[in-house]
Amino acid sequence: MTQQELLGIKQRFGIIGTSPLLNRGIEIAVQVARTDLSVLITGESGVGKEHFPKIIHAYSARKHGPYFAVNCGAIPEGTIDSELFGHEKGAFTDAKSEHKGYFEIADGGTLFLDEVGELPLQTQVRLLRVLETGEFLRMGSSQVRKTNVRVVAATNLNMRQAIDDGRFREDLYYRLNTVEIRVPALRERKEDIPLLFRKFAVDFCNRYQMPVLSLNEEATRLLQSSYWRGNIRQLKNLAEQIAVIELDHQINAETLRRYLPQEENQQGLVLRTPTQETGKDYSHEIGILYNMVMQLKQEVEELKGGRVSGDRLRVTGDGLRDDDQPVTPTITISQPGETKTRKPIEAEEVEASLRIEDGEKELIRRALEVSEGNRKEAAARLGFSERTLYRKIKEYGL
Repeated sequence: MTQQELLGIKQRFGIIGTSPLLNRGIEIAVQVARTDLSVLITGESGVGKEHFPKIIHAYSARKHGPYFAVNCGAIPEGTIDSELFGHEKGAFTDAKSEHKGYFEIADGGTLFLDEVGELPLQTQVRLLRVLETGEFLRMGSSQVRKTNVRVVAATNLNMRQAIDDGRFREDLYYRLNTVEIRVPALRERKEDIPLLFRKFAVDFCNRYQMPVLSLNEEATRLLQSSYWRGNIRQLKNLAEQIAVIELDHQINAETLRRYLPQEENQQGLVLRTPTQETGKDYSHEIGILYNMVMQLKQEVEELKGGRVSGDRLRVTGDGLRDDDQPVTPTITISQPGETKTRKPIEAEEVEASLRIEDGEKELIRRALEVSEGNRKEAAARLGFSERTLYRKIKEYGL
């Protein structure tokens, strides 16, 4: 693909940047568009994954057919099957008439399934059947229907981890991931950050009739060195704040620093920053700690039921292997100098000392804090579904 063609695609779909990683993603999207292969778009929240299915549809033979985007994480679990596959009248209490699902109305076109990792397991089974055979059933119907839909999916989850945790079917993952397009995080395309900020700043200054913003050299360096855990969405939000609030639109590093979260000013939290010695990323440490707390909770419940002998309940190890993968901690109940004939420890005493619920609550609170209130990102850090996080937030009053 020539540079002129690449520039034309970026202008058409509102993509800004010159990063080689970004360019490679666009090239793959155009190339795979000529086929009917399923595509999985991966990348962190806020990186702009939604542009790529539009490119694929526009450059495919289906470009004159319908295009629909569905956010799977925003549809309640009880209605997701109806939204995707439709239902018959009387299929459930509120089904007062028949309803066509997206797979039916998108026939001949492209269906973009955003946040596909949030689909319930039962829905994943239905989706796998559609992808393999093109057949589906409306809810409340035994009539097999056919559809010819090109599926493009996107997720910000670690899909291998989701499969290991039993939250996503491995066969469906491979069926969706015929071709993968990885969209780089903003910190991986630092050369594009000033371009994006300038574009957002001009747009907001024009909208609010404010003087145009400009960054000095030091402020530009600070912008590029920040972590940007919210990626392009966070950068856009920052540009809008500065455009509205600052009277002096000659922005220096001191002014910019007031709008960056504290951890951004510190070049990212330790949990998300690669160490100088190993170059490894400990972004999943919160999830590992949470798993350790839940393991302790399970052991206490087993102890109450008499299923754990009185000589195991001590956590050993740091929860990480050499390759940074979480490991199940070894847990024993023992004290120095004790023998197996010592007096058993009461389960209530163990539970009170561990304060497990308090630990779980604190980990959830911390995950929400470092995710800046983004519940989807916090759930991913903790390693469970967004619905489970909502329930626990309500349970703990967070």
